[in-house]
Amino acid sequence: MTSQHKAYAFGLSAVLAWSTVASAFKLSLAHLSPAQLVLYASVFSLLSLLTILGWQGRLATLPAALRQHWRRSAILGAVNPFAYYLILFQAYDLLPAQEAQAINYTWALTMTLLAVPVLGQKLKLQDSLAALVCYSGVLTIATRGAPLALNFSNLAGVGFALLSTVLWAGYWLFNAKDEREPVMGLTLNFLLSLPLTLIWCAATGELTPVAWQGIAGAAYVGALEMGFTFVLWLSAMKLTSSTARIANLIFLSPMLSLVLISTLLGEPILPSTLTGLGLILGGLLLQKLPIPGLRPARA
Repeated sequence: MTSQHKAYAFGLSAVLAWSTVASAFKLSLAHLSPAQLVLYASVFSLLSLLTILGWQGRLATLPAALRQHWRRSAILGAVNPFAYYLILFQAYDLLPAQEAQAINYTWALTMTLLAVPVLGQKLKLQDSLAALVCYSGVLTIATRGAPLALNFSNLAGVGFALLSTVLWAGYWLFNAKDEREPVMGLTLNFLLSLPLTLIWCAATGELTPVAWQGIAGAAYVGALEMGFTFVLWLSAMKLTSSTARIANLIFLSPMLSLVLISTLLGEPILPSTLTGLGLILGGLLLQKLPIPGLRPARA
């Protein structure tokens, strides 16, 4: 296999894995509270990341990296995984999986909008149009096809889903200048966020026995979605000769996810979800495409 073929293999594997997580979240939340899922998934994610560092022969460098980067790791770890996944799992707990996962895909656009106040970047007309299209899709999903009535299916759930995109986008914006090696950085984040999650669960009375099904779900979510898949995606981006080709693979994930949600969860896929998701993906594509008069083509 050429490097590009390997990049596609790693990228498609990551996309396939990410396509399962909406169903895995919902199945796990049938046995765990959102905070419990964050706690147990973080444990399994940390174990998977430590295993990867061990396989790479870099586990011995962890203490030195911790001493050097503990402040940044503590701050970023408080955002991801602690706050981000706590808010995201709240959204999945309140909304059907199809709605929560569709709204979550707007994080890339949220990052563009946040870059204006955070990085001082200018908002282009194309970005504004993309935002209008994307968030009309969110409104369609949130009102289940009746956007003009503004009758939200679950306003709190939609609020949590949108807030999760802000946290995730903000995390990556502040992570842009991170000097830590990515796998090591993520390991440190999970390591230092774990005491925070334990304190939260203790304070809210959620350090209680849980069903084995919940632990199994948390193991899948933590090891796969939060840990190993991240390394697959990094490997794909490192091997590819075209970052755009690999990045565009992510557009396969939402449709695959809907198939699994319907099959595994038995959720009937609503026409409003398909319409709203189409608008969200259309907005994201509009943001990326070179359109004469709106954004010059990139070399």
